[in-house]
Amino acid sequence: MRTHASGATAEPRTVVGVDGSEHARAAALWGAAEATRHGHGLWLVHASNLDRLDRFASFETSERARNRGNAVLTETAEVIRQRFPGVGLTVKLSRRNPVTALHTAVGPGGMIVVGSRGSGGFGPLLLGSVGLGVVVSSPAPVVVVRGDPERGNGAPVTAAVRDEWDTAWLDRAAREAEVRKCPLRLLNVRSLSVRLGVRPAADDDTGRRAGPGEQFLTGLASRIREEHPGLTVRVETDTARSAASVLVEASRKAELLVVGSHERHSVSALGLGHVVHALLHHSHCPVHIVPYTRDARNVAEEAPWDDSD
Repeated sequence: MRTHASGATAEPRTVVGVDGSEHARAAALWGAAEATRHGHGLWLVHASNLDRLDRFASFETSERARNRGNAVLTETAEVIRQRFPGVGLTVKLSRRNPVTALHTAVGPGGMIVVGSRGSGGFGPLLLGSVGLGVVVSSPAPVVVVRGDPERGNGAPVTAAVRDEWDTAWLDRAAREAEVRKCPLRLLNVRSLSVRLGVRPAADDDTGRRAGPGEQFLTGLASRIREEHPGLTVRVETDTARSAASVLVEASRKAELLVVGSHERHSVSALGLGHVVHALLHHSHCPVHIVPYTRDARNVAEEAPWDDSD
């Protein structure tokens, strides 16, 4: 079983949070397939939270947590080796809390993969502060494995495009479609109030207005086709009261749904915009959340992975 120091960044990593649940196992298998597609190393991380247990719990409790974490990692690694014998696999039992453990492990150029539910070191994932914390403050893209993670059969990668801010991550969506050999679908949802000629009372929770729609998408599609020859790019606009409901419905026929998260300085009270929040709970396929650039205010931030454990 290969191991590396947590600060090493020789290759991009696909980091998967594992906790022994079936959802985490599905996430690990999805992450292994993703690592294979992109030539990443695969890291399986279990957060034992031993830093806290050693301070506030008995020695026996800490030992049980350590032994359980090792067992979970060993069992999950064996499943991965059977299905993906060629993937470069690393396992890590972290002493930290789940959010910090995953953020520290990912490194530059990588991604984090989590299941839609969790137990033990990662529960209740996506229903509480742990899951939201992984997504909201992540230094790297996060994939939440939901619905049918192995849909395939020509289903597209669907990118939820709102306006020019989203162009920063569209190349990632295009690469996801390329490695899957499937089409890329650019989907823009316009507010019904705009269609009816009513000016919205206020910006949404990102502080931005709706994008210009089909003409805007057509230009983006042309640029993507030039940069990714051979990739089929489809454009679609919809008008609805709820962007979230349209995207949830679109996820029924997508292999992967790619969305942008908020800039750090404009997160909502939930920690996420309501659209992303709805997708994390109701999408019918894995959701790939890409963080916006975090230096918009010209403030240099230390990356979490600079602090090894």
